Amino acid sequence: MTRIYQARIYVTLRPSVLDPAGTAVQSGLQHMGYDNVEQVRIGKYIELNLKADDEATAQQQLDRMCDQLLANPVIENYRFELVEVEALV
Repeated sequence: MTRIYQARIYVTLRPSVLDPAGTAVQSGLQHMGYDNVEQVRIGKYIELNLKADDEATAQQQLDRMCDQLLANPVIENYRFELVEVEALV
């Protein structure tokens, strides 16, 4: 039976990669008086639904999607959460 899974994907820069957008946000927050903010890193959040026969297959597909398109594995890390939302008959 085919199932539908919702994936929540979080993509972030690797810790060794400089984050100029994060630095700009941190500076802006400090100018607004938020001196307690020590580090800001900017990332991406992606939601998608996919059909798969089981959770293991869905995870394998998501890994390939992230490696090939959704994240740049050279400079970014990713993680995802997978939740079954509906079953198709």
